[in-house]
Amino acid sequence: MKVRLPAGAGGGPGGMQGMLRQAQKMQEDMAALQSELEGREYDVTAGGGVVEIKINGKKEILSIKISPDIVDPDDIETLEDILTAAVNESIKKVEETASAEMQKITGSLQLPGMPGLF
Repeated sequence: MKVRLPAGAGGGPGGMQGMLRQAQKMQEDMAALQSELEGREYDVTAGGGVVEIKINGKKEILSIKISPDIVDPDDIETLEDILTAAVNESIKKVEETASAEMQKITGSLQLPGMPGLF
């Protein structure tokens, strides 16, 4: 018994060309998105707003603002902890945003035998 696959179902040459076109379009979309994501800027606060960090999509810190209220020469450790938390939260925000945006492009891609490829 022969099974006929509809045109473009992946079995014949047309299906392979379609998959290649889809992969090329996805690659172009991902490159455009990556460029757009790198140009974004994010504002993140920590310590109840006493530290503000501006970071871009390339994970470069653009600025850090520190409220004078948190600056205590006798307790530098608290300021260091808040700065560390703010930088880490900034990086996390950039990564989560990039991942969510890329998932919109790659999420529909299903390759047999390769779950979770993207």
